[in-house]
Amino acid sequence: MNTKTFTVPNISCGHCTHTIEMELGELAGVTSVKAVQDSKQVTVDWQEPATWPQIQALLQEINYPPEGLIQIQ
Repeated sequence: MNTKTFTVPNISCGHCTHTIEMELGELAGVTSVKAVQDSKQVTVDWQEPATWPQIQALLQEINYPPEGLIQIQ
């Protein structure tokens, strides 16, 4: 299992967090997504077949690119 927490500066409302959670949650292998409006942070848990480059690409595609990694586990 892989986990990353990162900042998404484009988060501005509940719709933003909902969109991120729904879109990433549909990726095969993503087991958990938690987006927090106040901190603009997203935590994603995944396993194969999902990959970090896939997750980053989807976030960019839906206009919520990650700013930087806060924590890698």
